[in-house]
Amino acid sequence: MSGPESLARVIAASGVRDTRLVEALRVTPRAGFVPPDLVRWAYTDRPLPIPHGQVTTQPSLSAKMIEALDLTGAERVLEIGTGYGFQTALLARLSRFVYSVERFPDFAATARQHLASHGIENVEVIAGDGTRGLPDHAPYGAVLVSAAFTSVPPPLVEQLAAGGRLVQPIGSGGEEMVMLFEKGTEGLEHRHTVIGAHFVRLYGAHAFR
Repeated sequence: MSGPESLARVIAASGVRDTRLVEALRVTPRAGFVPPDLVRWAYTDRPLPIPHGQVTTQPSLSAKMIEALDLTGAERVLEIGTGYGFQTALLARLSRFVYSVERFPDFAATARQHLASHGIENVEVIAGDGTRGLPDHAPYGAVLVSAAFTSVPPPLVEQLAAGGRLVQPIGSGGEEMVMLFEKGTEGLEHRHTVIGAHFVRLYGAHAFR
């Protein structure tokens, strides 16, 4: 029978080694974060379509991006692109607090309902332009961007704490390399490429318009 345990096993088999993350997958039912008519596909490792021409991130891809952040549980995290909230829920289980910015207000409202219904309280979902970040709550120990642009938006670099990590798909949308960066003494430094992927474009004042 498919369920969170089966999805966690698939993702662990894909190479994810963070035991805290695998446990978060076991206790976070993806079926509660997808459109009702797609629940039967919730525990398959595949992206699922949601409105506005968007898709949810493939679970194993989300897991690899989250794992690259190397979260300890003490971080304040900024997520750009909430979608229906599944990745947000995983981040919340692995960090102190998550601020998630979603450009579609209806997605933001849906994600809030999903997170609340699963008792996840250490998160705030804001409808707005994620490329501007959220300066009022900066600095962030980690930033995760779930849409593609050719470079990291400057406000996100500014709001990342010294020594903080940022993961973003770098490319023009459709075929990207997900990259891990770290905030060093001379600014953002590329650490390594996490994985190749296909993402929707990042839109906003500091990205595609």
